[in-house]
Amino acid sequence: MERIDVAVIGGGQSGLATAHALVRRGLRPVVLEASGRAAGSWPRYYDSLTLFSPARYSSLPGMPFPGADRYPHRDEVVAYLTAYVDRLDADIRTGSRVTAVRRTGDGFAVELEGGGQQSARAVVAASGTFGCPHRPALPGLEEFAGQVLHAADYRSPAPFAGRRVVVVGAGNSAVQIAVELTRTARVTLATRAPVKFAAQRILGRDLHFWTKRTGLDTAPLGRFLAHPPAQPVLDDGRYRAALASGRPDRRPLFTGADGSKLVWPDGSREEVDTVVLATGYRPDLPYLAGLDGALDATGNPRHREGLAAHVPGLAFVGLEWQRSLSSNSLRGVGRDAERIARRLAAHLARR
Repeated sequence: MERIDVAVIGGGQSGLATAHALVRRGLRPVVLEASGRAAGSWPRYYDSLTLFSPARYSSLPGMPFPGADRYPHRDEVVAYLTAYVDRLDADIRTGSRVTAVRRTGDGFAVELEGGGQQSARAVVAASGTFGCPHRPALPGLEEFAGQVLHAADYRSPAPFAGRRVVVVGAGNSAVQIAVELTRTARVTLATRAPVKFAAQRILGRDLHFWTKRTGLDTAPLGRFLAHPPAQPVLDDGRYRAALASGRPDRRPLFTGADGSKLVWPDGSREEVDTVVLATGYRPDLPYLAGLDGALDATGNPRHREGLAAHVPGLAFVGLEWQRSLSSNSLRGVGRDAERIARRLAAHLARR
């Protein structure tokens, strides 16, 4: 069995930032990425996705994101991460899906799909959330005879031309997808409460300038939050105007389904072709299911600011609100990775 210092599970932004931080501390991480390239979930996001933060605030440690005040497109992020991999002095192994992590006497056994196994002194779970779309139990959805997709499966509005589509959710992706779909389809945005907006620019500056200047972006608020708060939709005015014009229209969540018809709160029934669930994601950690103390009953990690609460040597990077507002973003994950690398290095030095 191969013996390594730290197994980093996931080769997206979280895993790459963590590998960078570990190498700086003299450790030898091995990044295990399930897919065929180390770019995380970015290649699989919808075609029109752009970052909410300008390029100058969207860098991983050691390599600025080019473009200063532009809002990079999805493909630019993929290119940036690919270039980051080329400069990273770490062992990155693609096509290496981790199926289980077990405790051993001196660390962990990391089992790979196909039967391979590694012995690691420490493990960092950096597999993100894209592989675990959240599909909430919505009234009547199981009986709905139309098409049901998650935003993870959405790429562009072209396949929905002429269709009646209901997008469920009140976050950034829900609003962006719903507005984009109005180009080709009749669209309703269904939410439990009215959509909350936040201005993209304040006094001529992007919002992220102000969160950085005030320290809000890095404030350790995660330690005080039992559940991450809902975040408003960042908007330069376009999305608010689109909803105000009824393209898409916004309605309260449907109350049931009758075949291919959805039932609205006023009792009306309407034929609907497709429901798109833009309802977020959950930590994608099936490989930790058999590791006692790693996850709670709902499959969420048991941790304090990224360090496993009951499993010494296990850490998490890239969780939403792991430590701060920016924990699971390009601009913020590097700070969490640095903290975790420092604490894991200290843990391994004591052994």
